[in-house]
Amino acid sequence: MFDPRFNRMAQVLVNYSLAVKPGQWVYVWSQTPAAPLMLEVYREVLKAGGNAFLRADLPGAQEIFYQYADAQLDQVTPVDHLSVEEGKFDHYIRIAAESNTRKLSSVDPAKQQRQQKAMSPILNKRLSRNAQENFNWVVTQFPTDAFAMDADMSLADYTEFVFSACMVNDADPVARWREYRDRQDGYCAFLKGRKSITLRGANFDLRMRIDGRVFINSHGVRNFPDGEIYTGPVENSVEGWIRYSYPAIHQGREVNGIELKFEQGKVVRATAQKGEDYLNTILDTDPGARYLGEFAIGTNYGIDRFSRNILFDEKIGGTVHLAVGRAYENTGAVNQSAVHWDMIAGAQDAEIAADGEVFYRNGRFLI
Repeated sequence: MFDPRFNRMAQVLVNYSLAVKPGQWVYVWSQTPAAPLMLEVYREVLKAGGNAFLRADLPGAQEIFYQYADAQLDQVTPVDHLSVEEGKFDHYIRIAAESNTRKLSSVDPAKQQRQQKAMSPILNKRLSRNAQENFNWVVTQFPTDAFAMDADMSLADYTEFVFSACMVNDADPVARWREYRDRQDGYCAFLKGRKSITLRGANFDLRMRIDGRVFINSHGVRNFPDGEIYTGPVENSVEGWIRYSYPAIHQGREVNGIELKFEQGKVVRATAQKGEDYLNTILDTDPGARYLGEFAIGTNYGIDRFSRNILFDEKIGGTVHLAVGRAYENTGAVNQSAVHWDMIAGAQDAEIAADGEVFYRNGRFLI
């Protein structure tokens, strides 16, 4: 499938999200269904004077891996190590292009945990280099039948959904994303130096400290599409409860009706209407998995429906998401874990306050 808007999408990814410079190396990782977008990214990297390594995984390979791997679960490829090594690659693009989003549903979660632990140093290095500002990365998605089915849409409608969320139908999508950046700079400026956040509403009653933490403006540079501001709460400060009103997807598994209770930052009770055993298995991956690594507010009101894809769903305007597990270093947070699981709650009937001052009500910013 080819659409000329894939080239516009590639132009934004290469020239805005990553800002590739002559001589730099870009690691492009996807699956074979995304060939049309991968080739356009390759074209734009070369036009920018850069170099690209294309990695396209074959459908079915991951299922074979989990069927037969044992000691291999605790290893990563030399290429994965090279992808984050200083002096090798300057940028990283991950393009999701699943042909079957349920392919790992029958895999033993313990196997997935072992592989996640093995890969965690790679991910930590990628985030660490990004925090040091010598490595850029961006995650995006290619529309496939599998993603369309998850969203209860036709492939044609889902493709339009993706292009609309990415704003590549716009005459100047880079300008639109710069407008997003400027607006969200105002939100982050308001929250700078604040010490506490309180969330009260139909789906949550939570308190957390954010002193010493930074809110990050997410405007199309790390995720594409984008639209959120996020930080990492002080690890032992979270108190209260939250009910996640949207299904939580993790490693191809769907867990519904999640409720978490926090005491001194830790999840002390985790229940779910569907998938509760799996939920607690993931929360027991390591000590950090029961602490929050991220608190975020979704700001992309162009994403107007739940699609069972976290790249889009966590950005839905009028929602918040709180992720258990690994924190992002650039927020000042320090929680470590092999897990980072974003879970989403509606905030249309809620208030969020900073140091007692309400700045967000019923799904909209007041500032």
